[in-house]
Amino acid sequence: MSPPDPNAGHREGPADASPSPPDPLAVLRSRRYAALLVLSALLGAPVSAAAFGFLALVGELQPLLYTDLPEALGLDGTPAWWPLPLLAVGGLLTALSIRYLPGTGGHEPTAGFKAGSPPGLAELPGVALAALATLVFGAVLGPEAPLIALGGGLAVGFLRLVKRDAPQQTSAMVGAAGSFAAISALLGSPLLGAFLLMEASGLGGAMLGLVLVPGLLAAGIGALIFTGLGSWTGLGTYSLALHDVPGAHDPTAAEFGWALVVGVSAALAGAAIRWLSTRLKTRLEGRRVTATVLVGLAVAGLAVGYAQATDHPATDVLYSGQDALNPLLTHSSAYTVGALLLLVLCKGLAYCLSLSGFRGGPIFPAMFTGAAGGIALSHLPGLTLAAGFAMGVGAMAVAMLRLPLTSVLLATLLLGREGLTVMPLVIVAVVVSHVVSAKLTRPAPAPEE
Repeated sequence: MSPPDPNAGHREGPADASPSPPDPLAVLRSRRYAALLVLSALLGAPVSAAAFGFLALVGELQPLLYTDLPEALGLDGTPAWWPLPLLAVGGLLTALSIRYLPGTGGHEPTAGFKAGSPPGLAELPGVALAALATLVFGAVLGPEAPLIALGGGLAVGFLRLVKRDAPQQTSAMVGAAGSFAAISALLGSPLLGAFLLMEASGLGGAMLGLVLVPGLLAAGIGALIFTGLGSWTGLGTYSLALHDVPGAHDPTAAEFGWALVVGVSAALAGAAIRWLSTRLKTRLEGRRVTATVLVGLAVAGLAVGYAQATDHPATDVLYSGQDALNPLLTHSSAYTVGALLLLVLCKGLAYCLSLSGFRGGPIFPAMFTGAAGGIALSHLPGLTLAAGFAMGVGAMAVAMLRLPLTSVLLATLLLGREGLTVMPLVIVAVVVSHVVSAKLTRPAPAPEE
């Protein structure tokens, strides 16, 4: 006999009915939504200008510290040991920003790439300073996570200056539009930034378009601002781009076999990086300042050791790898297989160390490490350079980001027309890497009742 229904005899009334979701078309036609689009367009310009200024500052300070400063001190060029003191200082400044400024320096990179709530205005200086100390002094993380936080925080801050009692939904949409504008040109296309934020935030369903439209509008305006400022200042757009892409042919059966190898290898490498960086992070939390300085010294030591062993520049290991992707592909014939394997090892370890102690984004180091591994594999029979490069980028990106659609687009759109040719191979490598990474990831323990 089944137990009695506790709701038996209860007549459902209007109070029991859950509120129906808003009609997306009705919202789209509303005057309030039109006002939101205008606000997103107006905010896209100053937010993207601020993002451009941040990237320009990073771009000017990096050569100032690594090239101009040694010359000013009377040294004969940049000494091989020069990264050691700089990354120690970078680690110190990052740790102080995390420990003493509001906002703990922004996004914790070992947690993976996530598009969370934008920081408040009081937290933005700490986010910016921690990111500058990371990016300028040579730690192996990228600018995308700080830019997303800064863009969203500035947009919501402007909104609250204009309308203090703005609804939470409006603040969220304006913050998303600011984030779209901030990275509009960074990945090479406003659409790539849109897909990245969409997939990272888990947006979907009928309401997707309502959030996406103001974001795309802000991103389009932001891309125009980046292009205009880059042309006016002569600094460029700081956009990810490849200029000498090797030719690609239709995929072969052997290359589909290599796609399985690349996918599994990237998943194993990504799992090792995440596991080690997470454990290092827990070790340094109790002694943040001293430990981050030591982490910086370890990153510098890897760069110095790689440079001394291969006669290639230490900057292959330092920094995010965004600016080094094109030279790596263009001059790939100058790298032996041994040098490429050592680069993968040193860059991967430096990436792992930087994740544990510094602040920045995980996208570009993952792409660079995967690219170096793919180029190394292309020396073996049955795999072309273009296919190995693209598969390595996509498979390693998904292993670290857990965003399969974005990873496929990053790897294929980066190669332009040749990317469309190798896209089937990239899809297989990304799917294999994504599934194997999920298998290697331990589920979070269930909360105790």
